[in-house]
Amino acid sequence: MIVAKDTITSRLDRYKETMIKKTSFLAGYPVNMRYDYTQILPFMQFSLNNVGDPFIPANYQINSRDFEQEALAFFAELYQAEDWWGYVTNGGTEGNFYGLLLGRETYPEGILYASEDSHYSVAKAARFFQIPHAVVKSQPHGEMDYSDLEIQLDPNRPAIINLNIGTTVKGAVDDLGKVLAVLKAKNIQNFYIHCDGAMGGMLLPYLAPGRINFNLPIHSLAISGHKFIGCPFPCGVVLTRKKLVDKLATNIEYIGSKDTTLSGSRNGHAPLFLWYAIMQRQDLFESEAHWCVNKAVYLYEQLKQAGLFCLLNPYSTTVVFDKPPAAIVAKWQLATAGNLAHVVVMQHHSYELLDRIVADCL
Repeated sequence: MIVAKDTITSRLDRYKETMIKKTSFLAGYPVNMRYDYTQILPFMQFSLNNVGDPFIPANYQINSRDFEQEALAFFAELYQAEDWWGYVTNGGTEGNFYGLLLGRETYPEGILYASEDSHYSVAKAARFFQIPHAVVKSQPHGEMDYSDLEIQLDPNRPAIINLNIGTTVKGAVDDLGKVLAVLKAKNIQNFYIHCDGAMGGMLLPYLAPGRINFNLPIHSLAISGHKFIGCPFPCGVVLTRKKLVDKLATNIEYIGSKDTTLSGSRNGHAPLFLWYAIMQRQDLFESEAHWCVNKAVYLYEQLKQAGLFCLLNPYSTTVVFDKPPAAIVAKWQLATAGNLAHVVVMQHHSYELLDRIVADCL
């Protein structure tokens, strides 16, 4: 079908106007839209493809491997990882898939334990990789119920634990120390801990330094890049201990590299965008984290003063409250779960916008 150029232009103009409007009312999902990538937009003319292992050169030379390695090094330093390996993913789900696949490869007889508040990708990974999956109860505020974990743990089989650094709906952070204590109580020495830090993974190191890092017995970590850092397309990173990746590595002559990632061809623009954001703002990330938390506390207090039920977990910018009418949910693009809705306060949200949300919920 041939479309006239003026039709294409007018349709794109209308689409742009719609996106500007929709963007101004996005409150329910963790996406930071306070960024400026103008300086690197010219690189969109290149077919950047980081096929294969990010640390091994490939035959395809139109790539951003150097930028990927530097971006990954930032996250490794943030989580005090040594002898690490990782790659830039297309988002948190791929990071969770990779981490849990490594868990299964490390302990083929293992059982996956994840709280009922875990991201849906965790259960999806269990189905895809055929990992026995035990759903652990959550506490009312979204954190794992460690008593139920202890009851469900099979002392005769390895444990693959999904640890949440900010649950999807309530923003709760599971306690690594309590999980380790339960494993010790059950005398389970063979275990693998994957950390889902899609959003909270960029908050916790600045709000509670040392609470979770690779000096402790964790094995993999997934963080989204389009959430706290901000990017015009979904992306993320997965980090793990280098020795674990050897179980998945395969030499591929066709690409001249090792196949160590879940996908074959990988987006080469995502590492460049992440690298640029890190180089521009890494000294500001801590203040941005506290800024978002302060705004979340403000929203929580405004909702509470208005007499509405609300919840805000420590180290989180996710404010949970009773689900408002459908028209309000649609207007602000709120994420909902049962009778609850939430706002994830991000860098681009103003106090005036938060006030408007509260007014609409009354």
